[in-house]
Amino acid sequence: MKIPALKSKMGDWDYYVTTLTFEQVSMYVSKIDEQLHKSDSLKDLIQRSITNNFLSIKSYILNQPSVFFNSLVLAVYDDYPDWQEIEFKYDDMETYKMGLLDFPSNHKIFPVDGQHRVEGIKAALIENPEFKTHQIAAIFIGHKNDPEGKQRTRRLFTTLNRYAKPVKLDDIIALDEDDSVAIVTRYMLEEYDLFTDKRVVYAKQKAIPNSNKEAITSIITLYQANVELFNVYFQNKFNKKPTKSKVAEYLKFRPSDEEIEEFKAFCIQYWDAFKNNLSFISDYLNLEVNAAAPFRNSEIGGNLLFRPIGLIPFIKACLTIYKREEKSFDEILERFNDINFNIDSKPWHYVVWNPIAKRMLMNSTSLTYLLLIYLYDRELIQGNELQRLKEGYASKISYEQDLDNVLQEID
Repeated sequence: MKIPALKSKMGDWDYYVTTLTFEQVSMYVSKIDEQLHKSDSLKDLIQRSITNNFLSIKSYILNQPSVFFNSLVLAVYDDYPDWQEIEFKYDDMETYKMGLLDFPSNHKIFPVDGQHRVEGIKAALIENPEFKTHQIAAIFIGHKNDPEGKQRTRRLFTTLNRYAKPVKLDDIIALDEDDSVAIVTRYMLEEYDLFTDKRVVYAKQKAIPNSNKEAITSIITLYQANVELFNVYFQNKFNKKPTKSKVAEYLKFRPSDEEIEEFKAFCIQYWDAFKNNLSFISDYLNLEVNAAAPFRNSEIGGNLLFRPIGLIPFIKACLTIYKREEKSFDEILERFNDINFNIDSKPWHYVVWNPIAKRMLMNSTSLTYLLLIYLYDRELIQGNELQRLKEGYASKISYEQDLDNVLQEID
């Protein structure tokens, strides 16, 4: 096998940059075996690090017309490939960094970075050999199969994998053109009046900075709220339970424009009802300066829905009621308009708000969700939800009397 390449150097590594066809990857690149460890148990440990994620990569190759990957980093051992330089002149300059990598003997090649991509490519070719001509960038390094060489390559292996970070949610929201929720969230940030201008804040976490007096919520919370809406849309559309894995797989690939528009319409249907039926949201939209200040502050806490810890459970509660009652969002939100959302009052004391320390309390999202359903209509509480509600609320307010009477504190 001879392949054109560029020779480069970084630190004490000489390396070669080239491309391989998927067929060449499948034929010549092996799993890591004895190259990094002698111990069978350590070899097994490395092999177990190849998770079923390669199946997602296979699916990505087979279903995404714009498929693209980062470079593979491949180690060559037992015999270094021959480097045949080619003199290249241009603009009174010359270089010998271009040439051919020649593998004349039985070289062994294994991935230092890109194990899952390699296995995904192999699996995709088994299902559809037509992908064999696709090409992926590859970086070749030399590896010596002795104690020093193994240590050196192990260090590179851990360095490349330790510092590789998954795509941040911020970047998905801002840039992803396959994720339906990200696409619709961007539309709302740019076009939907409840979330335009300064009404949604960028923050590293879901929480809104105390200094912000304008935003109803944060970008991450809006995205997560739309994920909850997407779960119901997914179930209605495909008649399937929206498990985390099924939804994640769906969001990897851009659906048809018609499906994106359908989901957008479903989101707008909910947010229109939210905006038009909750009187305090209308009040918020009518304020021009420091619009969020009356609804979120450090003295009396403000409104539950102006806090991320309250907004997500509220949307989940609305969607549960939507499925159990089969009422429209307008009917549900209109009824919610009669509920007390002031967190400096019962039942929110010591659930989401500490009235003495005047600060928010975390880790109560499940209880908040159940409280909201109970306040809307206690008859909608099902199964063991009532017991969980009683136990959770009693724990938060330090109630030590008969547990069956704890909800009288709410009523």
